[in-house]
Amino acid sequence: MWQRSALTRSLSDHPVGKDPQAMRTGQRQNKGMRTRLGCLSHKSDSCSDFTAILPDKPNRALKRLSTEEATRWADSFDVLLSHKYGVAAFRAFLKTEFSEENLEFWLACEEFKKTRSTAKLVSKAHRIFEEFVDVQAPREVNIDFQTREATRKNLQEPSLTCFDQAQGKVHSLMEKDSYPRFLRSKMYLDLLSQSQRRLS
Repeated sequence: MWQRSALTRSLSDHPVGKDPQAMRTGQRQNKGMRTRLGCLSHKSDSCSDFTAILPDKPNRALKRLSTEEATRWADSFDVLLSHKYGVAAFRAFLKTEFSEENLEFWLACEEFKKTRSTAKLVSKAHRIFEEFVDVQAPREVNIDFQTREATRKNLQEPSLTCFDQAQGKVHSLMEKDSYPRFLRSKMYLDLLSQSQRRLS
């Protein structure tokens, strides 16, 4: 409850100034934030319509697909991560636990592996390390000292695999900890319930 109150207060305190355009923009942002907040509080029927927390508004077919596909997210953690709406749903859940940095780091590593330019590889590697891996990084992930230092050493000669050890640790942590809680969450169970009603 205190999380909802704190977030709700942040909406009312949002600094939009007195500019009419800024006020309209702020109102739209606040409306979107309240929609997501209502869903994340597990007290809104919009949780059953999972599209309320997704990054964009899918068309009718994608909306139906996202509901049906959700039944497969319980098959394995990797199945969840392979589906873009699964990732969006899991991210929304992690935000309620203030641990979304784990998923953001995993996604950053996946994107990093697609890098082809050597110059970009070096800059991206240092940026990811400074944001997620280094001690007291802005979004520091929970990894052990040995893994952190091994990753730091890898930055001396960055390669596409320099974050593999750290990424594996974070993946394992989410799979064993956050993923089971997500599958037990009211957010996910509401979606499955709606999916079953549609099939009946």
